Amino acid sequence: MPAEPALTPEERALFEEGVRQFNTGLFFECHDTLEDLWAGVRGESRDFFQGLIQTAVAFYHLGRGNAVGALSMLERALMRFAKYPARYFGFDLETHRQELRAWAERTRAGATEAPLDSLPKWRFDVP
Repeated sequence: MPAEPALTPEERALFEEGVRQFNTGLFFECHDTLEDLWAGVRGESRDFFQGLIQTAVAFYHLGRGNAVGALSMLERALMRFAKYPARYFGFDLETHRQELRAWAERTRAGATEAPLDSLPKWRFDVP
């Protein structure tokens, strides 16, 4: 099982800001914030953060009607998350993977608009 990351206070602040941005639909901003964090992360948790970035990019693409880009990012995020357990870094990753699979299916079926009330939310319980 991949080791969980130990974030510095600055990295923690970036992470928390990225989560807030994702949960309020600021997907492009979330991507930028988490990329700033990801650039300094080393080790086994690096793919986890990259999967979060790819998830944010996927929903940014959905919001702009880019189904091809969204589907590509959803699939890439799912591949990144595959090596992590159901719960990782205080995150219910199994539920999130299920949500991403459902969004990928919707996108494959031709849905290009993301109803705001059905967008996934990131909930972390990190000490």
